[in-house]
Amino acid sequence: MTAAAATVARMPPVITSPLVSSQWVADHLGADDMVVVDVSVLAVAGRDGTATGRYTSGHADYLEQGHVPGAVFGDLIHDLSDDRAALPFTRPDIDRFAAAAGALGITGDTTVVAYDSTDGPWAARLWWLLRAAGHDDAAVLDGGFSAWAAEGRPVDVGAVQPEPAVFVAHERPGAWADKSYVEAVVRGDEHAALVCASPRDEFRGLAGERPRRGHIPGSSNVPATELVDADRHLAEPRHLEAAFAPVLDAEKVVVYCGQGIAASADALALVLVGHDDVAVYDGSLDEWTGDDDAPLETAAA
Repeated sequence: MTAAAATVARMPPVITSPLVSSQWVADHLGADDMVVVDVSVLAVAGRDGTATGRYTSGHADYLEQGHVPGAVFGDLIHDLSDDRAALPFTRPDIDRFAAAAGALGITGDTTVVAYDSTDGPWAARLWWLLRAAGHDDAAVLDGGFSAWAAEGRPVDVGAVQPEPAVFVAHERPGAWADKSYVEAVVRGDEHAALVCASPRDEFRGLAGERPRRGHIPGSSNVPATELVDADRHLAEPRHLEAAFAPVLDAEKVVVYCGQGIAASADALALVLVGHDDVAVYDGSLDEWTGDDDAPLETAAA
């Protein structure tokens, strides 16, 4: 390593956007105040190759197929979610999240870069959990591990043991929406725009898991899968602005999906285009459709 490169590695990285490029990460690998976290989660396919709605940790792939050098692994199924809750991927309470973040080596002064091996929603989920806990010095690696590897960048195998730290969380008001708030929005008692991040056929009630086919009344549909290109990079800002055009003038936007994961990707995109008052409905359609009296629409987007 040259002296200049060593100097760069020691400089505290500065995040200016919630999305960073692989080059930015490469330039700052080894920085003392940066933690890179692989939060990959894999969908479990049935024998016929169709989706089962179940997920498994990407930890084995992290160990065997590799990861960004120095990256630690964050478990979004158990450690970074409340795995005792009735619904999967329920956010942990603030103290449990603080403990989980600290176990990954994150402090209040740490720059965090999250990535996954798919289209980025899992990384966006960790980014949102950190944002909701008052930690803004975090970003998602654009293109994730797929882009990193495709560019021929270095890949390590095996585990990286984090150095435990103390993370002090400061819950950000309004970062999460609960069912009662969404019900108030549907009634018109609260003024917010609703955005569903589910695929279009699921939004229309034509596909997806029962009973959560369809959408909450009054919602716009901005599928998280349509916010990335073929190389899994997030779309250009002009494309994002066009996708969210129906809600950009709203004072507050509440995003949801099936389980609150794709919604985090929509939340990331909204923040990138300058809409700061965004909330994720954590229970999303899993919770909404658990109530037989909760209205659900299946009209076209």
